[in-house]
Amino acid sequence: MSEIRARVNASMAALIDGSFGCLDAAAETINARLGRSVGKGTLSKKLGQSIGWNVDEVIALEDAAGRYPVTKMLARRLRPNEYTAQGSVLLHVGQISKETGEAVNAILSAQQSDAGCDYDQAIVEIDEAIEALRQARARLEREYGGSEK
Repeated sequence: MSEIRARVNASMAALIDGSFGCLDAAAETINARLGRSVGKGTLSKKLGQSIGWNVDEVIALEDAAGRYPVTKMLARRLRPNEYTAQGSVLLHVGQISKETGEAVNAILSAQQSDAGCDYDQAIVEIDEAIEALRQARARLEREYGGSEK
């Protein structure tokens, strides 16, 4: 269940960032559509996975954005044997985000340090980020028929 919650959360974060730009705008959209008060602090807790997303809030934001990532993801659960590349690629996105964040942190730490081991760690983190990107690329090529360059 936590995998689904994480995927819903990632979809909602992308929806808010891409369609509303900030939590204030997303909260106002929910308030206008549902007629009740939801604050940006509550949305921040939802994005931090301290509390879960309500179905009516998801629907309100999806309808306002004209995009339905959570609805589509949940609908794919009804067809588990059907080709569902978009849902599986989302797992790669999380791994890429994690690994690139760690790489950036290690690079910055190495830059502020005189220790050679910090530079070695930064290289390890960069390699892990590259590997996460390669895995996502390979999956997209496999599932969408992309071409090697």
